[in-house]
Formats: sequence, structure tokens, C-alpha cells
Amino acid sequence: AGLVEQLTTLGFEVKDTGDVDVPLPEECEVGDPKQKYAQDIAEVCKDLKERTVSVLKEGYRPVILGGDHSLAMGSISGVSQFYREQEKAAGLIWFDAHADMNTPETTPSGNIHGMPLAVCLGRGPAALVELSGQAPIVSPENAVLLGVRSVDAEERRLVKEIGLQVFTMREIDMLGIHEVMKRAIEIATRGTAGFHLSFDLDGTDPSVAPGVGTPVPGGTTWRESHLVMEHA
Repeated sequence: AGLVEQLTTLGFEVKDTGDVDVPLPEECEVGDPKQKYAQDIAEVCKDLKERTVSVLKEGYRPVILGGDHSLAMGSISGVSQFYREQEKAAGLIWFDAHADMNTPETTPSGNIHGMPLAVCLGRGPAALVELSGQAPIVSPENAVLLGVRSVDAEERRLVKEIGLQVFTMREIDMLGIHEVMKRAIEIATRGTAGFHLSFDLDGTDPSVAPGVGTPVPGGTTWRESHLVMEHA
């Protein structure tokens, strides 16, 4: 999409580290039907974690583009590990239409892409939960779920149990995206060195971004979505 050229035009020095190698499903074993392809996903996320740590050590700000939100477990693990080695912590803002808070015990599909936020907060397959070398990868008190409007009953229970701060589309409608982002950043930066923003395109309304796997009506507008990124 010409991202490197556009960022360069804005005055940024850009280094493209290339693609992360991701095996095709037909090359992998499904494994446990309650956590499909968990081992292969863990290997991909480990690779991405190591790349993220390396980029941060070089003084760059990592920007990761992926087609499946499971990858966020790798990038968040990298950010967490980088700051933990400096005896610091990292926060997390998770922008998504879905809660992504299922576990192998609660998942209706067995798809890992419905579990990554739960994994980051310490719940899920051990191979994923321990990616950063500690669990939880991010402390729930410094994590925020933003833009959500499709939540399973068991996900709702776990969100309450963990004490995760949530801003649904109702809060965005009532308070405005500017105020919601101010509050989210305050939570994610409270006692941390900074935060990781994980932006799932399906948080945006399908009328703006139809090319997603699980579209949910009632998401943010074009400008609201931009403002999320501008605040970050």
C-alpha cells in the first residue's frame, strides 16, 4: 500500500525487516481442537517477539501489519520483554470489535484468534502465555479493551473476573473517541514505560473497512479510527 514511501514523506526513517514466515494450514497439524494450530502459532509469535525486541533495541518504533490478530501475542510479548529487561512495564490498548478473551476451556470454535487478549493477560495455552518469559505478559491493571461490541458470555465472565477496563461503542458514542482515548492512555501508561496499541481493523465499521474476516456493524467511523491512531 506504499506505507514505507508515505512514512518517509512524513519525515520518518523507515526500515522494512521483511515478512515473518508463516506456514500454510495444510503444512501444519491441527492438534487439540480446542486450541487449533497452537504450537505453530506459538512458533510464529516467538519469531515476531524476537524481531520486535531487536527493532526496539535498535531505537526504532515497531509497526507490525498482519492478517490475523493472533500475531499480536508475539509483538506484545516483544514489547513486554524489552521493557522488563530494563525493569520497566508496558501497557496495552486493544482496539477490537471482539473481546478476544476466550480460552481453550470456553472457546466455541477452537480458533486461537479468539484468545489473544486472554493470553496476554495470563489465561490460555502455556506455550502462548509464557511467550515473553513471564505471565501475564501485560498486567490487567494496565490493559484496556476498546471499541468492543461482540462478546461471548464466557468472555464477559472472564473480563469481570480479571478486572479488565472496557470501553464499548456505547462509551465511545456517549463520551467521544477523544475522551475515551485519553482515559485509555491514562490506564495503559499508569506506572509503565509506554504501551502497545493493537488495532484490529474490524473495530472500524464494516462500511469503512469491509475486508475483514468477522465484520460487526456499529463500529467506529473513518475519522474516529484515525483519531485512535493519532492519539497513540
